[in-house]
Amino acid sequence: MSDVLVVAETRRGELREVSLELLGAALAVKDASGGRVLVAVLDHEPERYAEALSADGVDELLLVPTPGEHFEAHVAQRALEELIEAERPGLVLLGHTIDSLGYGPAVAARRGLGFGSDVISLAWEDGPVAGRGAYGDKLVAELEFPGQDCTLLMLRPGTFEAVPAAAGSPPARTVELALDGVAATEHVGFEEVQDSDVDITKAAFLVSIGRGVEDKDELPRFEALAQRFGATLSVSRPLVDAGWMPSARQVGQSGKTVKPRVYLALGISGAVQHLAGMRTAETIIAVNTDREAPIFGVAHYGAVADLFDVADELEQVLDR
Repeated sequence: MSDVLVVAETRRGELREVSLELLGAALAVKDASGGRVLVAVLDHEPERYAEALSADGVDELLLVPTPGEHFEAHVAQRALEELIEAERPGLVLLGHTIDSLGYGPAVAARRGLGFGSDVISLAWEDGPVAGRGAYGDKLVAELEFPGQDCTLLMLRPGTFEAVPAAAGSPPARTVELALDGVAATEHVGFEEVQDSDVDITKAAFLVSIGRGVEDKDELPRFEALAQRFGATLSVSRPLVDAGWMPSARQVGQSGKTVKPRVYLALGISGAVQHLAGMRTAETIIAVNTDREAPIFGVAHYGAVADLFDVADELEQVLDR
């Protein structure tokens, strides 16, 4: 019997979506692990996230007040080490994010834990079994951790199903830790760097274009088409590398992992790096002139056609 400890992630007073994905992964293995699901919130005011984290199956919330308003890797590291020492979980789940990368691997190394990063699947067979991409996500390697009392896994955002909050709330316990003076970074201000006015990770409908567009002058046409559908325009890496679109619009392993309800891919062949960022979309529609294009291997619907012919037809339908 092993408890699962989820470390929720917050930023500037908001609960990050990856926190609910971590909950989904933890609850999916709860029965097999035979233990409890504990959720730790490390924040200046952790109690304000209790309602959002009240999913069915969560056994207890651990509210850990931190001395400062901003994330500090050394504070998070000390807090997590002490939580592991006190709660003795068999599995700890963090997001594979810029914040967690600042302390998660250090905790695993210092305590000699089992460790896996950028995890894309999770199961339980006499202990956690983590899947992560290998050879550019062409294969999935399964990691097991025999002999480890505790394993720390960092899950890729946008890969696991997020769980919604439920009515009521699990028991909450405030955990006071000696964290004053632990911070090693002086915060002199915070400025959000934006290279786009959209967040494609939150879009329910994405119209995504790739190399098949061929000409930068065609971009406004597809941006307008996406808007008429009530969708958001996203792109594959070649368009970002060419400087045609900002990196915030890029879908893929080196861009954003997305999970929209509908993903319409126009002129995208589907390199493994791109598929890694969108294959969990609920409905994938692919248009490509190459019937052997890899994207057809993950698409729910596909058309071997020229993307401009398809765009013409869609525009005519919208004009009726």
